[in-house]
Amino acid sequence: MQIPHDTRRALDVVVALVNTAAETDQPDGLGDVSALRGFVHEFAISDVGELGARDLAGVRAVRGKFAQLFASPNPRAAAALINELVATAGTTPQLTDHDGYDWHVHYFAPGASVGDHLAADGGMALAFIVVSGEQERLRRCEAPDCRRAFVDLSRNRSRRYCDSRTCGNRLHVAAYRARRKEAESEHEEVVHGGQQQQGADHP
Repeated sequence: MQIPHDTRRALDVVVALVNTAAETDQPDGLGDVSALRGFVHEFAISDVGELGARDLAGVRAVRGKFAQLFASPNPRAAAALINELVATAGTTPQLTDHDGYDWHVHYFAPGASVGDHLAADGGMALAFIVVSGEQERLRRCEAPDCRRAFVDLSRNRSRRYCDSRTCGNRLHVAAYRARRKEAESEHEEVVHGGQQQQGADHP
């Protein structure tokens, strides 16, 4: 699947934002304004001014909408969420080549809050996925103890885990150990069963 660089980058930010949500064994990755500053810095989100509690609340609200998109049952439901996101953000497409990047499109309006910034750019990136008929690529990790979001960009849409090197390998190892344990158990049953049979034949 061919995705423009700026769209791919926006999708990366969407996924990272969704995965900051608190889970059973994970605290909220945006627990305070300092954490939000760290997120903005890590993903080099441009045109962001001084951040405060209102910004934190706004970004958390956008995060919730993005999370709903990963659970949308069909394109129509996803489209309704995306339309709400981009309309609320006051989307204003503009070409830019800031910070040495080649020409690309920003969808957030000048002076937009960081929440509206994320909603506009992330919403349009998600719109690209839906319009392309690729909504099923918006997935959650299938590992039983992991529900992290990811975008499946594999050629045959076969990716099942957020990270094959962690969740994928961990499950493969667990499955291998389970098969080995089952084989050993069956072997012991055969051996013990044979011993019992011998005992019955020779009192």
